[in-house]
Amino acid sequence: MIEFDRLSKRFGEHSVLQDFSLTIPEGQTTVVMGFSGTGKSVALKHAVGLLEPDAGRVLVDGLVVNELEYDALMQLRTRIGFVFQFAALFDSLTVAENVGLGLQRRGLDAPAIRQRVAECLALVELENISERYPAELSGGMRKRVGIARAIALRPRYILYDEPTTGLDPVTAANMDELMIRARRELGATSVVVTHDVHSAFRIADRIAFLHEGKVRLVGTTDEVRASGDAMVQGFLAGHSNGEGGGRA
Repeated sequence: MIEFDRLSKRFGEHSVLQDFSLTIPEGQTTVVMGFSGTGKSVALKHAVGLLEPDAGRVLVDGLVVNELEYDALMQLRTRIGFVFQFAALFDSLTVAENVGLGLQRRGLDAPAIRQRVAECLALVELENISERYPAELSGGMRKRVGIARAIALRPRYILYDEPTTGLDPVTAANMDELMIRARRELGATSVVVTHDVHSAFRIADRIAFLHEGKVRLVGTTDEVRASGDAMVQGFLAGHSNGEGGGRA
């Protein structure tokens, strides 16, 4: 289980998270939504130790992430697949090398790595591009490679940061199907940060709506649709909150 416990984070004078608390149930997909600048991606990065909180803590399987020593943090990260917003692939490595990088670091032999890479690329329907480089791929293909890399270690958790951003509607729908398939076939608990309302309702078991660094509403998709919260309903209808941008 992942638990965000009264998490707070500032960047300079800008407060991004304020007493943010949220529990991620096992085996489900929890979608975290909200206007730009509400701390969605910032919260996600705390779960893998990419950021340290100013106050509060994040627990993964009972371990306080920001209190772990380096080796323990690296070990924890093997349980977590992280799909970055822009895939974050290494340009100098082929697709197969990108997907297999974590497996190599784990010490698997070459035949086992080749087999696992092939399985993961098949899952994201990219079996025939293993020798291409990231620069040769479309944005949607790069994101799918990012998913393949995330699932290669067979993680217990998969964290997605804006997986459909910049994609056309058809490609975005395909990305949703890949996330559903990855959860179903791997049995992984998923957390998806997105502002894509259509995607959220396709993939979510639960939705948490953030506003001003706190959880304003959390519930099933039906409960969120039926919410009487005017701000939530305005967001779902595509209305702006009138605030400026910032960190997601």
